[in-house]
Amino acid sequence: MDWWWRQELEDEGIHVLIHTQNRIVSRSQLLAARWPEGDIRRPLRRRHWQTVHPGVYATHTGPIGYDERLVAALLYAGPDAGWSHYTAAEQLGLIKCDDRRPVYLTIPGHRRVRARPNLVIHRDEYWDQRLARVIPPRRTAAHAVLDIVEISSSIDEAAALIAEACQSGRVSPAEILRALDGRTRLRYRSELRPILADVAAGSHSLLELRYLRDVERRHGLPTGVRQRQVDLEFTDVAYLEFGLVVELDGRFHLAPQRRWRDLDRDNRATLRAESTLRYGWFDITSRPCEAAVQVLQVLRRRAPALTATPCAPSCPLT
Repeated sequence: MDWWWRQELEDEGIHVLIHTQNRIVSRSQLLAARWPEGDIRRPLRRRHWQTVHPGVYATHTGPIGYDERLVAALLYAGPDAGWSHYTAAEQLGLIKCDDRRPVYLTIPGHRRVRARPNLVIHRDEYWDQRLARVIPPRRTAAHAVLDIVEISSSIDEAAALIAEACQSGRVSPAEILRALDGRTRLRYRSELRPILADVAAGSHSLLELRYLRDVERRHGLPTGVRQRQVDLEFTDVAYLEFGLVVELDGRFHLAPQRRWRDLDRDNRATLRAESTLRYGWFDITSRPCEAAVQVLQVLRRRAPALTATPCAPSCPLT
């Protein structure tokens, strides 16, 4: 396989290529541009350049930033390497960037690349089938998500990632499901399908997924409408025929502006003759039964005969 940068080098020249690569260049690129050995060794010997990885150089003496590390990792790993896992997901806009993470790459199964600090290299026999058709090379959005699922420490961590990626609008649950069909040995594979179905139905965060699973389903409560748009905003869960809105927020808000925004939403719900119950992360993860009791009490204001199911003998729901 030829290098992904070859065409730009031929069209624009080595100096433009170095500029577009955040001042990172490889020995292979310099030789392809017909630089003499002496011209490569001289700035290194004089310490005008610095080595990032063997055969990969930064053409300056300052700190090596995250964007530079991304390019340097690709150049070091060879022409048949692509960003994967968190790195691909960040570059595709699926998740927020975090420059404290190492750079993740995937290479074909038959290759070996020596480990380097802050560089995580995976091997995949289906490497070329899971690449996006972009430059620099990286996994498709769906396979980047599944890469992260594979190394997640829990199903909750995997679910949170899926919800965040789908909420970005750059990958859909259907695309992830199609990619999942070709990865029969993936970790958490059997648990992913219902999670993807819930995300497709409108659950936008791990907290919303936990509410759906631990409060609604485990207690046999009616299924609310996810992400209903009203008053130019979205409600997390709405029980339309019961006049109840449930708002879920897993973050801690100390800022007065956010507190006022929450109060304003609750007040507008009251003006629509809707009750509002608001829960945080601790409420849903530690006290889901108590939340179910409160939801049921409000629902029974309009449907006194509504039934629910205790999730265990100790469950307070009756």
